[in-house]
Amino acid sequence: MKYYCIGIKGSGMATLACLLKDLGNDVKGYDDVKDFKFTEKGLDARGIEIFYDGSCSLDKDTIITCSKAFHEDHKEIRRVKELGLEITPYNEIIGNLTQEFKTVSVCGTHGKTTTSSLISHVVNDTIGCNYFIGDGRGHADPKNDIFIIESDEFNKHFLAYHPTITVMTNIELEHTECYDGLQDIINCFEKFANSSKDIVIACGDNLNIRKINFKQNVIFYGENENNDYVLKNIEVKEEGTSFELYEKGILIDSFIVPIYGRHMALNTAACIIVCRHLGIEIDKIKKLLKNFHNAERRFSEKKIGDIVTIDDYAHHPTEIKVTLEAAKAKYPNKKLIAVFKPNTYSRTKEFPKEFGDALNVADYIYVTEIDSNREKQEEYPGVSSQMILDNTKNGKILDENDISELVSYDDCVTCFMSCASISHLKEDYENKISNK
Repeated sequence: MKYYCIGIKGSGMATLACLLKDLGNDVKGYDDVKDFKFTEKGLDARGIEIFYDGSCSLDKDTIITCSKAFHEDHKEIRRVKELGLEITPYNEIIGNLTQEFKTVSVCGTHGKTTTSSLISHVVNDTIGCNYFIGDGRGHADPKNDIFIIESDEFNKHFLAYHPTITVMTNIELEHTECYDGLQDIINCFEKFANSSKDIVIACGDNLNIRKINFKQNVIFYGENENNDYVLKNIEVKEEGTSFELYEKGILIDSFIVPIYGRHMALNTAACIIVCRHLGIEIDKIKKLLKNFHNAERRFSEKKIGDIVTIDDYAHHPTEIKVTLEAAKAKYPNKKLIAVFKPNTYSRTKEFPKEFGDALNVADYIYVTEIDSNREKQEEYPGVSSQMILDNTKNGKILDENDISELVSYDDCVTCFMSCASISHLKEDYENKISNK
C-alpha cells in the first residue's frame, strides 16, 4: 500500500512512517521544517523521501494521514483535499496495527518514551518485538507476535488502540487545549485501561491512577508499601540509578540502569514487571538493563571540558523538575543552568507558577519566547513567557540570537528542555564553549 504522511518529522508521525515502511509499504512524507530533526534518522535509514514544497505526486490509492499540528487551512492539506483525497487520522492507522499483534501499550502523562524504550530493549533482545517509540524510532516485522507502543493521550489518540497489556506511568493535568480539566483526563485513561485484554500495570503512588475504577486485573508498583511491587533504596549515582524491587514483601533482586532520577527507577520497575509477565527470566532482564541507552532527547549528555550539556524533552512542570533534580543529584558540585523553550500557549497559561517552581531547582534560569506549532498567539491574549519568569527567583528571557550570557558560565551543567525544536540553540552553545 502507499502512504503519504504530512508532518512526517513529528515524533509520532516519523515513527509510524518507519513502521509502515518495515511492513512493506511505499511511504513518503511532507514537512514544513527543512532543518534537520532527530526524528529523521529512522526515516533516512529507510530511504523515506521527504517533500517540502507540495510536489509529491499523489493518486487515489494513496492513504493520506497528517499530524494534528497541521490545520485545515495549511497549504498541503488544501492541496490534498483539492485532489479529492481523504485524510485518515494517524492514530486510526496505528490502531489498526495494534490489532495485529499482542500489544503492550505504555501510557501516562510522563515517562512514556523511556518506559517504552526500556521494555522494547529487553523484549527485542530476548523474545523479539515490534515497537513504536515517540522519539522517531520504530521497527516492525510481521513475524513478531509482540508490539510495544508508546500510547499518546493527546486529543485522546490512544482510544483508537487495542491493548493487550496496558502500562500506566502517571496521570496529571496536561493538554488543557483538548481536555476539560483533570477529571476528563482521568476518565479517558480509565476508558483506555479498561479496554485491555489482559492486565494493567500501573504506578500506584499516583493518586489520580488510584481514582480509576479498574475492571480487570491490575498490578500496582511504586515506592509506597500498598503496592504489589515496591521499590526501595533508590540511589542516583554517577553510573546510573540503582534500587531494590520487592514483590509482596519478597526481594526479587537489586537493579541498576544507566539513566538518572527516582522517576527513572519507577519507569524501570514497570519494564521489569512487563517482562516478567511475558516470561522473560530476571537474570536476562537485569543484564540487559545495564546496557540500556535511553531514547533521543531524554537526559542526553555531552561533556565539553568542565561543562556538561543535557538535552531533554521535558515540557511539563513535573518533567522539568525531575530532570533538573536528576542533574543536580548526578552533578552536585556544578552550577545548574536551565534553558527552557515553552511549547504551547495553553500550557503556559495553565501552569505559570508550576513552571516557575520547577525551574527554581536550577541556579540560573533562561526561558525563550513561546514556540507553538499548533496554537495561534492571538487565541491567547496576554500569554507569554514572562508569566513563567514572574514565578522564578532569577529567571531571564533568552534571545535565541544572542546566547553570550550562557557561554559566560564555567564548571556548570546546562539543561536544554523543550518538546519544541531546541537543537540549534544547544548546538550553537556547544560550538561556542568549544571555541572559548
